[in-house]
Amino acid sequence: MPKMLVEMEQEDVDIPSRRVLITGATGLLGRAVFKEFNENNWNAVGCGYRRAQPKFEQINLLDSIAVHDIIHDFQPHVIVHCAAERRPDVVESQPDAASQLNVAASGNLAKEAAGVGAFLIYISTDYVFDGTSPPYKETDVPNPLNLYGKTKLEGEKAVLENNEDAAVLRIPVLYGEVERLEESAVTVMFDKVQFSNKSANMDHWQQRFPTNVKDVATVCRQLAEKRMLDPSVKGTFHWSGNEQMTKYEMACAIADAFNLPSSHLRPITDCPVVGALRPRNAQLDCSKLEMLGIGQRTPFRAGIKESLWPFLVDKRWRQTVFH
Repeated sequence: MPKMLVEMEQEDVDIPSRRVLITGATGLLGRAVFKEFNENNWNAVGCGYRRAQPKFEQINLLDSIAVHDIIHDFQPHVIVHCAAERRPDVVESQPDAASQLNVAASGNLAKEAAGVGAFLIYISTDYVFDGTSPPYKETDVPNPLNLYGKTKLEGEKAVLENNEDAAVLRIPVLYGEVERLEESAVTVMFDKVQFSNKSANMDHWQQRFPTNVKDVATVCRQLAEKRMLDPSVKGTFHWSGNEQMTKYEMACAIADAFNLPSSHLRPITDCPVVGALRPRNAQLDCSKLEMLGIGQRTPFRAGIKESLWPFLVDKRWRQTVFH
């Protein structure tokens, strides 16, 4: 028998029986979710759009026929819907496109998931809350302050209306192993931290809970595996890191992690006046998932060091940081 055929047969034997489809697999969270399932005995297929090939399937989520076809061809047990327009200022400037992706495409995906009996996890945000009375439980009434929060909340409703067995997972600001510093609102601060010859104003008003994408990916997998055993696992869930920090405090923690100076960083305690409105403190109560035995939290300093060291400009610091 030709070697190629033997290898193909061998591969068939090793393909895990549990199938998961991940949308937005080229993004910061999607990459982590794909890796987590792939490394834990799931047959994972990722789809993306602009950056998809060659690793992932190229699918325009606004193309309902393409979405129908991949779901019916692959027959996933689980779909993790990470794709979204997640930048609040972009949503404000391109509201129609954002609504198409965050709401219409999500509702359609939920309908298609229901059609094949797949468990859909829709990734949502802490920005569905106004940040005036934290911490927020899943049962608390949402009141988004900006259009991004509104589109994600409408997306939640579209998902649950089209698929009552789906799950909504609300999460806060994310960071992790970025391809570019701009991929995360946390890592984007690294250049301001590193270039200490220039003073930098940092927000010290909004309370954030930076959350590692690896932890969210683990929660998605644990939730999926719990659901495979228990069909009552559905509805809305919250997950978040538990270290409360402003951007100024994150920047100082980043400087500290790399033994860099932070005296050039200036805390700004006023409410920001430019861009989309942000909630002051939209802390998520995660006790519902914790009661299910689901969760993982990477300490911020450890997670941020792992994420940022490839972007360290002064290579001499690497010796002191890691040895």
